[in-house]
Formats: sequence, structure tokens, C-alpha cells
Amino acid sequence: MTQPQIHQFPCLKDNYGVLVHDADGGVTLSIDAPDAAAVTRALDERGWRLTHILVTHHHADHTAGIAALKAETHCTVIGPRGEAQRIPCLDVAVGEPDVLPLGSVSVRVLDTPGHTIGHVTYWIEKAGVAFVGDTLFAMGCGRVLEGTAEMMWGSLVKIAALPGETLVYCGHEYTVSNAKFGISIEPENALLQQRLKDAEATRAAGAATLPTRIDLERETNVFLRVDRQDLRERLGLSSAPDWKVFADLRERKNRF
Repeated sequence: MTQPQIHQFPCLKDNYGVLVHDADGGVTLSIDAPDAAAVTRALDERGWRLTHILVTHHHADHTAGIAALKAETHCTVIGPRGEAQRIPCLDVAVGEPDVLPLGSVSVRVLDTPGHTIGHVTYWIEKAGVAFVGDTLFAMGCGRVLEGTAEMMWGSLVKIAALPGETLVYCGHEYTVSNAKFGISIEPENALLQQRLKDAEATRAAGAATLPTRIDLERETNVFLRVDRQDLRERLGLSSAPDWKVFADLRERKNRF
């Protein structure tokens, strides 16, 4: 079995669309559908035919293109069970521990609520990739909009526990601003400082900073590093539960 081909492309203001093409199984998946025209253009450029849309959460910048793509391609729309009423044209509602056999690809569903109440992540273990929507970003994480900080922290822990070599595709290009915030919290982290320089150069060249990797995030994403005693002491939370340290960091990022 050949590995699926993955194509990431920018759309809207700072979103990314992603296509996953499994030639062996004859399927092409769109991870979310931020903009129908951008997805269609990406499909046409590669000669792929859309068969499924995998929706991470209900926000419009991830779902606005679904109706047009469904009408055009008759694709199957799959999305989180916890948000079924809020996702247009939904055909199949899923949640953990569902595993989706799509062509020759096996897609595992992880519940990762917090940003929204029913947010899910799609993990293709054999291909070593995860599509995390707006839960985890490169050196950052999503805002806690519908869930609780404790819920979001649990979701981040779940994603961070994936194999270190896993490539992570996120919903937005927020890497430079996330790195700057991280350095304000962990200024002595040399790898984090280097990642900021690399990200700035990458963006200046007009390229994407994504995907990222789980092992790299463990070393440079302050939201995943709340167990570090030096970081806790800097925040004045040396004995607080991990999720409360996370909540403090998220509030600081909101104001950054």
C-alpha cells in the first residue's frame, strides 16, 4: 500500500485547507472546507475527485464551503457527533473511538473538545499524520470558546501523546505570533528562539510553517510544557494543577 498524498494550501485570511488523496482506494478527503473555490482549485490542479469532507468543528471558517462542494461532487460529509446540528449537509456523525475505513486509509477519530464543545481530531496512524483543526497550533493552541480550560487541557494532552514523529496539520497560520508569545514565557528556550527565526524567514518567503511535529511541539509549545517547574514558578503557580497553569497561559495569550 502506498502512502496517501497530502496537499496543504492557504485559503481565506489565514486558514489552511488540506487534501488527502489515496490513489489505491480511490478516495480524496478534504479536511474541513473553509472555501469551496479554493478546495475546487486545489482538486483541479491535481486531477483529484473529492469523495469525503472530514469536518473538525462547526466554525464557519471551516465549514463555509461544504454546501457548494457537496452539491458539486456529491461527496460524503463526516463530522463531530457533538456538533451534528451545527454542520451543514452532514451525512455521518462520528466521535471517539470511531475508526473510519476510507478507501485503503484508516482514520481514527479523537474527541478534542475545548475550542468548541464537539471538536474532533482525525489521526491516520499508518501515514503518521493528524489533522487537529483549531485545538493545537504550531507553538500554540486554540482559544477556549465553548468548553472549559480543563477540557481543552485534556485535549492537548491527548494530542501530545501521539507518536513524536507525527506530522500535525493545523487550521491556521499563527506560528510567528505563537512563537513570540512562547518566548515571553520561556525566553531561555533556545529551540523556541530558533523556531521563531525560522518561522519568520519562512513567512517572508511566502511559504507555510505547517505542518509541525509532535516531538517539536513538546519542546517548544509552552502550552504543552506546564509541567516544567521553572515555567510554573515564573507564573507564580508552582503547586497548581496542570490545567490551571494551562488556563493562566491561555488567558495571557488572549491579552498578548
